[in-house]
Amino acid sequence: MNNTPNEILEKYWGFTSFKDSQEQIINAALEGRDVLALLPTGGGKSICFQVPSMVQDGICIVVSPLIALIQNQVSNLKKLGIKAVGLTGSMPFEELSNELDNCIYGGYKFLYISPERLDQELVQDRIKQMNVNLLVIDEAHCISQWGHDFRPAYLKCSVLRELHPTVPFMALTATATAKVAEDIVTTLDLIAPLIQKDSFSRKNIAFKVRKEEDKQYWLKTYCNKLETSGIVYVRTRRLAEEVAAHLNSCNITATFYHGGITEREKKKKLEQWLENRTKIMVATNAFGMGIDKPDVALVVHYQIPDCLENYYQEAGRAGRDGAPAAAILITNKTDQAQVKKQFLDILPEVQYVKLVYNKLNNYLQIAYGEGSGNTYRLNFNQFCATYSLNSLLTYNVLRILDRNSVLALSTAFARKVTVHFKAEKDTLFDYIERHPSLSDLVKIILRTYGGIFEFETLINTLLLAKKLNTDENTVIKGLEKLASEDIIDFKGSHSDLELTFLVPREDDSTINLFAKTVKDQNKLKQEQVAKMLAYTNNDSICRSQQLLTYFGELGSPPCGICDVCTVVQNLDPSTTTIKQQILVLLTTNPHNSRRLQQALGSESTNVLIALQELLEERKIKLDNKNQYYIS
Repeated sequence: MNNTPNEILEKYWGFTSFKDSQEQIINAALEGRDVLALLPTGGGKSICFQVPSMVQDGICIVVSPLIALIQNQVSNLKKLGIKAVGLTGSMPFEELSNELDNCIYGGYKFLYISPERLDQELVQDRIKQMNVNLLVIDEAHCISQWGHDFRPAYLKCSVLRELHPTVPFMALTATATAKVAEDIVTTLDLIAPLIQKDSFSRKNIAFKVRKEEDKQYWLKTYCNKLETSGIVYVRTRRLAEEVAAHLNSCNITATFYHGGITEREKKKKLEQWLENRTKIMVATNAFGMGIDKPDVALVVHYQIPDCLENYYQEAGRAGRDGAPAAAILITNKTDQAQVKKQFLDILPEVQYVKLVYNKLNNYLQIAYGEGSGNTYRLNFNQFCATYSLNSLLTYNVLRILDRNSVLALSTAFARKVTVHFKAEKDTLFDYIERHPSLSDLVKIILRTYGGIFEFETLINTLLLAKKLNTDENTVIKGLEKLASEDIIDFKGSHSDLELTFLVPREDDSTINLFAKTVKDQNKLKQEQVAKMLAYTNNDSICRSQQLLTYFGELGSPPCGICDVCTVVQNLDPSTTTIKQQILVLLTTNPHNSRRLQQALGSESTNVLIALQELLEERKIKLDNKNQYYIS
C-alpha cells in the first residue's frame, strides 16, 4: 500500500494528527525495529500497530489475552471496512483451517489470537506461510512473572520469533513497572527495541478514596449524580449481582457482568451499556479491556483491588473522552482485613507446595520416577478432604505446578458448583412434601446458604455430603433431579479435573527447581497488597502523585482535583463556613453527620473536620443516637 501513516489515520479513523508518541512508535515499526510501548489506558495503543500494518502489504498478528477484547477489536476493524479475524473459542478443525487459509490467501490485514492458540501445530504451520508485516503482543505485562496478571501461556509468544525471525515485534501495555518492562524485553527477546513510555498522568480524572461504613449509600449517591455512564468494580460474581440489584432498586439502571454468564448474555448486557440504555455496569475485574466507551465519567471500586496496577488500569477506563471524570475507591476497615485474607492467606509456602505434590502423587498412586506423560482424573474436593487440605491453598498449588511445567491443569476444569432456587418457597415446600427423599438435601442447602433464592450461589457439594452423612455423588444426583424438575438452576456436575504430568515424580527435588521463584512471587504479592493499602490510607499526598510515583514518574505536580488536594485547598476558610452552617442547622433539630452533609452538599471529610472542631470547642454535643445538637 502507498498510503502514508497520516493518510491511513484520517481515512479510517478520521483523525488528522497522532497524539503523544503514537507517530514515533509507528515510524519505528515501519523501520523494522522492535518496540515496547508503555502507554496509559486510553492512550491509543491500537492505533500504534493498526496504522503501520495498514501502510504495508501483509498481515499483522496480534496476541491478546481476552476473548471479549479480541471480539471488540475485530468488530471495530470490520466496521471500518478492514478485513480482520479472531480465533476465539473452540472452533471445529475445518472452520479453523479455513480461517487460517483466509489469512494466507484472502487479503486479511489482522489476525487476533489467544496465546493458547500458539500451542497448536496447525496454527504454527499456517502462520509460517503468512506474509506477516508485524507481530504484536497486547497486554504484554501478562508475559512477566512479576506482572500483576501473569499468564504462563504468554511465554509461548516467543515462538512467533522462530516462525518469522525478521518481522518486528511490538509489545504494548498500560501498566508496567520498570522491573516488568525489563522482563518483557528479556522474555520476548526484543532486539535493540525502542522503549517508549508516555506519562501515565490522567489530568481529567479525580482520584478519590472514601472511607465509609455505609458503602451502599455512598455508591447510590455517586451514581445518582452521574449524567453519562459508569463502571462499578467488585471482586466476586455474587457481589456483582447484589450491587446491580441494589442500584436497580434505587431506580438507577444497572446490570452485572462476570465470567459466570453466557456469551449471549454478555453480548446483550454489553450492548445495553454501550448504547447507554443501562447506566451502570457492575463487573468483576476482567471487564473493560479493549472496550472503547469514551463517555465513562465514573469508575467506582467497591472493594480494594489486589494491586495498584489493576486499580490504575481499571480506574483509567474513566474519562477517555477527555471530559472531567472520577475514580473513587469506597472502603472501610473491614475491607482492609478482607484484602489480606483474600490475597495473602492463600499464598502457598514452598513447604506446602512440596506437601501437596507428595500427597497428589500418593493419591494417584504414581511411583517415584514415573508419571511423565500420563493424564489422570482427580476429584478435587475428595482429594482435599482425604488429607485435610485447605482447598484454596491447594488449588493455588496446582496452579503453581502448572505454571512451572510440572503438570498441565485442564482449563476445562469447573471447580465451582452453583445453585439458584427458581421455585417460590410455597412451591418448594409442596415439592419436598411430595419428594421426601430430597427433603433433607433441600433443607440443609437452605440452612447453609443465604440468598440462594435471589442469587446464583457457590456451594460445596462435599460439605453437604458430610452434613447429610452420604457421598458426594448422591448430592450431585439430587441436585440434577431438582434441576430437571425446574426447582433450581444448577451449574457444575462434578469436581473432577484432568492433570497431565509433564515430568517424572521426584518429590522435593522437583519443587526445589523453582522454590526461589515461589518465594519471590509470594513476596511480590505481599508488597503489592501493602502498596495498595498504603495508597488507600495515605491522606496527605496527592493521589495522582502517589500513583505516578509507583510507575516511576517522579516530581509530578499535585493534580488539584483528588480528595487529598481538595481537602488541603478547602480546609481554610471553608471549614469556618461549614461550622457556621452546621450551627444554623442544629438550632432547629439534632442531625447526624449524613443528614448534615446532605443538607450542606459538602464532602464528608470537610463536614467531619468541622464537627470535630465544634466538639473540641464545646459548641455542640453528641447524643446516644449519634446525633449532634447545640450544647
